[in-house]
Amino acid sequence: EPVVRPLGFNWQMGVSVLTGAAAKEIVVSTMGVLYTGETADEESAPLKEKLQTVTDAQGNHVFNPVVAYAFMLFILLYFPCIAALTAIKREAGTRWMIFEIFYTTAVAWVVTFIFYQVATLLA
Repeated sequence: EPVVRPLGFNWQMGVSVLTGAAAKEIVVSTMGVLYTGETADEESAPLKEKLQTVTDAQGNHVFNPVVAYAFMLFILLYFPCIAALTAIKREAGTRWMIFEIFYTTAVAWVVTFIFYQVATLLA
């Protein structure tokens, strides 16, 4: 969490970013599992409603438009899925694959950090 807290993310969002390495669409399903747990059934509230009620230790809502946009921005920019990384490794070599992982993750973190901090100041 210390790595993602400056971006406005909580630990559940951090875990979903990690699972998104397999495929970015897994981020949403991970969020669903972490926030609904095993109690999800047809009568339970949708993920959107659950996320709107999540609060931190101080009672502040975790998800607001700034955090949502920051999260989408990070997911958009950080490294592609494992299949794409495998193709990069095959075509350009291991060093380029490792560079791709670190470079795109660093760019995603910096851009998201700047966006979140500026948007929080303006909001």
